[in-house]
Amino acid sequence: MESAAAVNRNPRPQIEEGLEEAQNDYEDEPGEDEEEEEFDEEELSGHEGGRSSERERMNDLLRRLATGPVRVRVHDVLIKGNTKTKDSLIEAEVLPVFRSASTMQELLQAATAANARLQRLEIFDSVNIVLDAGPSELPGTVNVIIDLVEPKNPLSGDIGFYTRPETRGWSVEGLLKLRNVFGYGDIWNAAGAYSLDHTTEMSAGLSLPRFKALSTPITARVTLLTQDWLKFSSYKERLLGLSFGLVSTIRHELAYNLTWRHLTDPLHMSSVSVRRQLGHSLLSSLKYSYKLDRRNSSIRPMKGYAFLSTSQIGGLGHDSNLLRYIRQEFDLRAAIPLGFFHTALNIGVAAGAIMPWGNGFMTLPTPLTERFHMGGSSSPLCLLGSPTSLLGFKMRGLGPTDLRRMIPSQIDGTSDPPASPGWDAVGGDLAVTAFADISFDLPLKVLRDSGIYGHAFISAGNLAKLSEGSIKDFSIRQFAKNFRSSAGIGVIVPTKLFRMEVNYCYILRQFEHDRAKTGIQFSISALA
Repeated sequence: MESAAAVNRNPRPQIEEGLEEAQNDYEDEPGEDEEEEEFDEEELSGHEGGRSSERERMNDLLRRLATGPVRVRVHDVLIKGNTKTKDSLIEAEVLPVFRSASTMQELLQAATAANARLQRLEIFDSVNIVLDAGPSELPGTVNVIIDLVEPKNPLSGDIGFYTRPETRGWSVEGLLKLRNVFGYGDIWNAAGAYSLDHTTEMSAGLSLPRFKALSTPITARVTLLTQDWLKFSSYKERLLGLSFGLVSTIRHELAYNLTWRHLTDPLHMSSVSVRRQLGHSLLSSLKYSYKLDRRNSSIRPMKGYAFLSTSQIGGLGHDSNLLRYIRQEFDLRAAIPLGFFHTALNIGVAAGAIMPWGNGFMTLPTPLTERFHMGGSSSPLCLLGSPTSLLGFKMRGLGPTDLRRMIPSQIDGTSDPPASPGWDAVGGDLAVTAFADISFDLPLKVLRDSGIYGHAFISAGNLAKLSEGSIKDFSIRQFAKNFRSSAGIGVIVPTKLFRMEVNYCYILRQFEHDRAKTGIQFSISALA
């Protein structure tokens, strides 16, 4: 999809004027060969003179643009090609941008910004913006021509198969989109996903770029999800949720979620901590996020910094089944170029905490599904978010655990001989992770040309329980002493859809009941 912003200075009238004058001279004195030769020379001279004049005027304009502001005023904005999309939607997106432009330099920047705004609507195949000269009786004016191409078929779809190295499984995911049905930039979509670990998700949603006086996108989505956590935490989760995106800008997001959740233990092996939270619950929460990303790339950051803060409060309402908690997360990243062999140092620290609120909150537990879990093979570099990534540790592979229920022998009805039933990962109320990563080019040119590069890393993290009175025994010194850590080296293969890593991870520190392994680890992470 290509777009352009150009200035059409319309030189043709002056060239045609020179040709008409030469033609009049020819008609005044016709007939003789010498006179015809004189006409040919005059015509050629006039034509070349017109071109030279236009060239001089263009060079003069370029010099003026380079040396200082060139005053112009937008006379009109003309929209073409929108057979379905409402003019009011397009005007609301672009007119504020062009209205503030008072020079040619600002107008070119405004055209680029307007093009980006229209592209973000995701309802046009192409957007072409041309700056043309205004009416001759109004010197110093410009007409903005917006040429749009709408898709012939508003329905689009996608299906893919994705591996999940952390669970040694795969998933199939599909998406259907119906764009701009009513001409207001509305996008209707339905998505579905199924994986071998018995996770099923179906959802449908609607997004509008603006609604009446609101200039920010509005979204609504219904989600039905079933997820199997029996292997890690001895429960299955089923939820039905409704979410509304209230505010969405480059840096700010505000969303409301209303979710019914049901936790079950079909194997009757869950620990006491899990059994206490089985059954139905209701989540009514408001979530606010602030994001600032000044890195030059999210795939291979070489310089810049990024920051994400997410605040969430649950329990908005009077129902006794509402989960009441306050959750706060921070994520800070920095990329520093080292100045040799295209190397860069990336460092990051992420932290999060969750606590219940209400009467007697000091003795209440936090919701099991809202706690922090750590481990898995996702890269800490790609996505800003929760403190969850720790390479070398398996999914939910560290943190607070609780002993599962002992199952009596089916032969004699006793529990002898005793056997360990295993441990449930129950998550933590406080989570902190940190990492340092050095990226570098590989020696083979064919790998460098393909964007494949190497990296060496070290990461650390820990989880702790604060709820149910545990905060009284919490010690920052002990928490720092119990950090788990790993280090390694690997190769990164970035693609347009995801980031793939092949790493050798060495576990520097782990504790009892942690699930970690030194060796080769494959990682596939979504892009930001």
